[in-house]
Amino acid sequence: MIGALATDLYELNMAASYLRRGMTRVATFSLFVRRLPPTRGFLVAAGLEPALGFLESFRFEPGELEYLRDELAFSDADVEALGDLRFTGDVWAVPEGRVVYAGEPLLEVTAPLPEGQLVETLLLNQLTFHTSVASKAARCVLAAAGRDVVDFSFRRTQGTDAADAVARDSAIAGFTATSNVAAARRHGLRAAGTMAHSYIEAFPSEADAFRAFAADFPHRTTFLVDTYDTPGGVRTAIDVIQELELEPPLGIRLDSGDLLALSSQAREMLDEAGLQHVRIFVSGGLDDLDIDDLVRAGAPIDAFGVGTRMGVSADAPYLDTAYKLAEYDGRPVMKLSPDKISVPGAKQVYRTGGGDVVTIRDEPPPDGGERLLVKVMKDGKRTLPGPTPGEAVVAARRRLEADLASVPESARDLRRPQAPAPRMSPRLEALAAEARTAVLSGDRSEP
Repeated sequence: MIGALATDLYELNMAASYLRRGMTRVATFSLFVRRLPPTRGFLVAAGLEPALGFLESFRFEPGELEYLRDELAFSDADVEALGDLRFTGDVWAVPEGRVVYAGEPLLEVTAPLPEGQLVETLLLNQLTFHTSVASKAARCVLAAAGRDVVDFSFRRTQGTDAADAVARDSAIAGFTATSNVAAARRHGLRAAGTMAHSYIEAFPSEADAFRAFAADFPHRTTFLVDTYDTPGGVRTAIDVIQELELEPPLGIRLDSGDLLALSSQAREMLDEAGLQHVRIFVSGGLDDLDIDDLVRAGAPIDAFGVGTRMGVSADAPYLDTAYKLAEYDGRPVMKLSPDKISVPGAKQVYRTGGGDVVTIRDEPPPDGGERLLVKVMKDGKRTLPGPTPGEAVVAARRRLEADLASVPESARDLRRPQAPAPRMSPRLEALAAEARTAVLSGDRSEP
């Protein structure tokens, strides 16, 4: 369980100051992405499940309160007030797996001001990272064009928590398996793996290694064939398969070299040996663009193992996310800083045939509009029971599959994507204009 102390110090400073002054009326905060990275035409919402778990269990434990008093010099009154806090607010959010764009809320919190302020850091942390990775993984799945993609990222992600998140988020994006056994168990995923080059090197010969592996794991035999000489490794795999009369599922794995040429050569050798059923799996520093190149070139590859560059979203390792106060005590508020202007008021997003529309939360929907933000928490509790980890992943994957069908080709393009720009409803534009005038005139009264 993540404790309430998982926040930035300035959140605690602000919350304590609010509490001293009795500023506990209802506020709405909006979490959104300001602009997409140049290599992204769309994003995949992810990270909501762990975020909701944090909100449900939000509280300061006794040891955390002692730290606030003894090490950070918060007063006894501050510590007592913080110790009484629980998250009692409502949350509206885009369900995991849905396609989203810049400028539209991923999540909105409506809660007493100190509560909404204190959860900012953790919500940004979870939704930013998970959405970054899920979006990168979705590009890999698009590039694979129906071929299997497996998460190989565990050894190079930034810590075990990140590795767990990547396994989950890549499954939402459509990856068929993960090498991360702990994550597979936790999230109901399929674990997949073969062998390392060290396994081959530990035996007197490549053939000895292949025979041993086939004997030990006859129902999941994939031979790593590039330890010494790739064509020779393919020939050895063929000999062992025929010698032991191995049955499917069977595969060979290429982890280095010219994967287009080597996979073509391997496929020809396997087919000539009557082993058309043996699959070709490739790995080795791949990302979405590498996969796209191989698929477009007609490489006879059945599955891709994708690790480092997907697991850290290497070309876009962060998102320009923000969590901004949009309303306090019925008064719409906004930020006017250059390049960081926020939109006031509690909002909703509708998906229409003509693009996404951001509206005031309670205004009538546009014709044919589908509501994206769903009320997922009320009074600090989930509106529906939390799904099992496996159920949450499957449901999110289905949402993404449905949404991708309507994403414009220009946004799906892997090299020069053009992201659709959501528009504001006339009522929201009017509210923003009124709030801007009030801010600039110094009038902070309720409109």
